[in-house]
Amino acid sequence: MDEPIGTARTTDSTEPETTEPEAREAEVAAVEVPEPESTEITYDEQLYPARPRRLRPRANLRGGSIRRTVSDPRAANGLNPAYVQWLVRQSMLKDADVLSRQLSGSPSMWRNPYARPDARRAVSTSDVWFTAYPISLITRRDQSFLAALADPELWTAFQRIGINGVHTGPVKRAGGLRGWQETPSVDGHFDRIGTQIDPIFGDEETFQRMTDVAEEHGGVVIDDIVPGHTGKGADFRLAEMAYKDYPGIYHMVEIPPEEWDLLPEVPEHRDSVNLDAATEAALAERGYIIGELQRVIFYAPGVKETNWSVTAPVVGVDGVTRRWVYLHYFKEGQPSVNWLDPTFSGMRLVIGDALHSLGDLGTSALRLDANGFLGVEKSAEGLPAWSEGHPLSHAANHVIAGMVRKVGGFTFQELNLTVEDIRDTGAVGADLSYDFINRPAYHHALATGDTEFLRLTLRTSLELGVEPASLVHGLQNHDELTYELVHWATLHKNDLYPFRYQELTGGELAELIRSELVEKLTAPTADYNLVFTTNGIACTTASLIAATQGHATLDSITEADIPAIRDAHLLLAAFNAWQPGVFALSGWDLLGALTLPREQVADLIADGDTRWIERGAHDLLGVAPEEERSASGMPRARSLYGTLPEQLARPDSFASGLRDLLRIRSRYGIATARQVDVPDVAHPGMLVLVHELETLDEHGLPIVQLSVLNMSAEAVDGTIRSDALPLGATVIDAGDDSELTTVDNLSSFPLSIGPYGVRFLVLRRPEV
Repeated sequence: MDEPIGTARTTDSTEPETTEPEAREAEVAAVEVPEPESTEITYDEQLYPARPRRLRPRANLRGGSIRRTVSDPRAANGLNPAYVQWLVRQSMLKDADVLSRQLSGSPSMWRNPYARPDARRAVSTSDVWFTAYPISLITRRDQSFLAALADPELWTAFQRIGINGVHTGPVKRAGGLRGWQETPSVDGHFDRIGTQIDPIFGDEETFQRMTDVAEEHGGVVIDDIVPGHTGKGADFRLAEMAYKDYPGIYHMVEIPPEEWDLLPEVPEHRDSVNLDAATEAALAERGYIIGELQRVIFYAPGVKETNWSVTAPVVGVDGVTRRWVYLHYFKEGQPSVNWLDPTFSGMRLVIGDALHSLGDLGTSALRLDANGFLGVEKSAEGLPAWSEGHPLSHAANHVIAGMVRKVGGFTFQELNLTVEDIRDTGAVGADLSYDFINRPAYHHALATGDTEFLRLTLRTSLELGVEPASLVHGLQNHDELTYELVHWATLHKNDLYPFRYQELTGGELAELIRSELVEKLTAPTADYNLVFTTNGIACTTASLIAATQGHATLDSITEADIPAIRDAHLLLAAFNAWQPGVFALSGWDLLGALTLPREQVADLIADGDTRWIERGAHDLLGVAPEEERSASGMPRARSLYGTLPEQLARPDSFASGLRDLLRIRSRYGIATARQVDVPDVAHPGMLVLVHELETLDEHGLPIVQLSVLNMSAEAVDGTIRSDALPLGATVIDAGDDSELTTVDNLSSFPLSIGPYGVRFLVLRRPEV
């Protein structure tokens, strides 16, 4: 894919370069390229077929043989020692070996508890996150992305709003290598190929300065690791060449030449092609691969029809030409890491990357990207391979998260699987999980003005043991509005659920919710939001709201329409912020960014990845008002709210309203509270969340708190009832500390709430 960053770097054809520190480069051993062995049978072998090869003089005296190379010294193949050594110097596995030796035996490795996740400790460290997207941030002229995030002015603005953590997004080298040349990322830098900071985003020193500035403003920095896959960088190219332990990093299988007739040809301008279903089945039948998986993520006919691709012929370091079939859950340029290879190369690579972020860069936490796909196993005859919710994923996550806790950090996982999978993986693995359970549901509630499905998802989470305090509740991020609804569409597809006065199976419910979201958000009257394959809808929070409010085009949104969009945006912020756990939002949220016109990113969405329309460039501080693109080439998105300095100067702005929400959140410690009830409501647009705070009242009992929201555009007069409400308690509005009413003998009280209204209520028990 032609990425906007446009930074395919070309190494000088006469002197290959490397960017890692000299200390690490000194660790790299000289690369030995063994002499190719003859595959023809000799007379001696024919006469004495049982003679062991190890007894032959040639095998015993191998170390003294004269080495010769007949390849071009500039050739980019396994027969050129200079090329192989160049790859090794920039490989992640080599860096991991160096980093692990530096920390091994250190007393710092034994100072922290690490066996069990601790969500509330993590949330207490940082509970309101800004999620950055490097290629979309507009910076000052000649200023790097990391330098912009290290700006004290930005952190001062964050501190005023109530933001105390920044998730940088992926900033390390990504993409691939073709010969001596680097190729661009195929997935927004989530196809990592090095532990080094990508120069287009800054350098290691600037990253470290950013963590220092964050600490000065009471914040932390959160980085990413990708335990499930890499890009096609040095590690993958060395694996293709069958060099040392490198093939063990990946789920890759060598297909013998006599079976190459099964494999598709690879065009000259490509290095691999995706297998179709028939080829996948044929290779599985012959025992080479495990075949079909439970689903094909990013499925697109003619582009990705299976989770397997095959390489072109590759000359190895031993002179043997091979073709490999390799697994990739996501795109073809993202080969999957093998967590149970005997060399444990994949594990070493991932742990090394994590230790680099925590130790060298100074981050406090790591996001585990797509960490639910770390185990895969052949299933019974005729069934897809077991690839989701596999015990190996749980074990691998335990290792990763345990290592991070061991050095004093914490992790959160982006795991879009069933609620049980989120619970079970989180029981031993990451401290926090991204809230894929309720995210599509609160979008559906706003789109329909009905919270019934949202109440179902919230209750399901509680019933199955996933507390809100263990979740990262987010507004928009770089990904689509996910509506796969995996919990209902897979494991529970045949279970019955009461919904709208009838019973639907989980599969029927998932299909209904998806169809309503598509109808409400991407109908012909709102074609600025686009479906993204089978995963969800590409949109910003502001463009989602615009669609629910009936705007036919983005150009139809006038200044007079902005307050209604802002109020709905603050409503969604309150839903995520006024419950236990982490609250996360992006620059697109802070500025009220709309989607980009599709023609501005036509080359990027040509392969079906419509998410690029929601990743428009934005200028948080207003440092470059004349710039129409980010330094990486993303077009500037239209912003409804203005820059942060402009908003913070206006009490009626989105940022000022957000600041007020977060002050209440901090004052009452809702981030570490316990959710005890999601009661039925008198009006379909209402939502009530009942919590017990960690703070005790004068009776020594937890203070009861209610977050009440109106997801509809009409005022509501209703009654709130829950058995969790103490009888006779005084209802206090935390917004102005006014006393509203008391809880009656039916554990209820009346409440009026305006369109898109939010109320943070605290109950004061009566004196005995």
